[in-house]
Amino acid sequence: MSTTPFPPLNEQMDLIRRGTSEILPEDELVKKIEDSIANNRPLRVKLGCDPSRPDLHLGHSVVLRKLRQFQDLGHTAILIVGDFTGMIGDPTGKNKTRPSLTLDETRKNGQSYFEQASQILDIERVEIRYNSDWLAPMTFEDVIKLSARYTVARMLERDEFEKRYRNQEPISVHEFLYPLAQAMDSVAITSDIELGGTDQKFNLLVGREIQREYGQVPQVILTMPLLEGTDGVEKMSKSLDNYIAFNDTPENMYGKTLSIPDHLILPYFRLVTDVPEDRVATIEAGMAGGDNPRDFKRELARTVVASYYDAEAASQAEAHFDRVIKNKLAPEDIDEFLLPPGSDKNLLDVIFEAGLVKSKGEGRRLMQQSAVSVNDERVTDPTAAVPDGEEIVVKVGKRRFVKIIRSAS
Repeated sequence: MSTTPFPPLNEQMDLIRRGTSEILPEDELVKKIEDSIANNRPLRVKLGCDPSRPDLHLGHSVVLRKLRQFQDLGHTAILIVGDFTGMIGDPTGKNKTRPSLTLDETRKNGQSYFEQASQILDIERVEIRYNSDWLAPMTFEDVIKLSARYTVARMLERDEFEKRYRNQEPISVHEFLYPLAQAMDSVAITSDIELGGTDQKFNLLVGREIQREYGQVPQVILTMPLLEGTDGVEKMSKSLDNYIAFNDTPENMYGKTLSIPDHLILPYFRLVTDVPEDRVATIEAGMAGGDNPRDFKRELARTVVASYYDAEAASQAEAHFDRVIKNKLAPEDIDEFLLPPGSDKNLLDVIFEAGLVKSKGEGRRLMQQSAVSVNDERVTDPTAAVPDGEEIVVKVGKRRFVKIIRSAS
């Protein structure tokens, strides 16, 4: 009796559907999985990474986690580093032309992406490909032939292009080449499935069409939701400062997770953790029944920290939060700032040089907003001197502390 390394069809589909926005077409995915099981052949699952954003956050983890699930099901994960397409600049979600990058910049950012993605993916079982390998050798004749396989009318069906065309905003011809170049990635690796955010749906559908044009069986596309940031309104983004980064400290990761609005508790459990669906259903029933969402949010925060660090770090982060934020006490371990005798540095100088603020402008603003205190006393004057005393604890915002020590000589 033959055996297969793949789980049964229904088990695979249950995991694949979890948190997924769309599977297009789902019946084709079922057929691909059935053939995979029957022929003992892993499916080739593609994810393109954007090398213009080297710093990853939980928003990026949503699709990376889905790729890891395909790995766990026995399929082949293929990470496409868009070092060549990064020089074009993906217009997705943009209402104007995006600045392009050099090949060196895209390669460097791609390496950073790969290193951070290894926190989620089984990196020993990832096929890493750079799309400059097949796109750079294409001749102008090749590009003309590729362009002839897709119409301008179809391109203008894309929301970003349609809006910019209607508003008489410029659309460079090279931007039309981006979805075609991404589609050639699917052709080059004979992709069975391509993953992406819901904002990538157009590009992924173009991939299906171009594969068909080149005589390949079209890939199935699977889109994932765009994770809302900690503000509960906008998509998670570093530029909006509503993000939780892969490389945040356990304390910051815990605190930021705890700050999300209650309506994001269930989506976060489903999209950024491996908590089983039956547990998520229990949490959903508990919240509907009037249980305190805070308790579930603390569970979520511990789970998120543990997935990027470990259970001990999660426990310590929770203890830190309870001491510093909940009970408004200073942390047990505070960085120290040495102030020489006779120093003319004021409080603003100290919090800037100690790294509690990114600029003196930010420090002034936080002081004027009553977000700076010395020994639990608010300081709102940006010109305030460092007060006298042997032990001076300065707090900026909710989580940033420094202890000012006056040196003897």
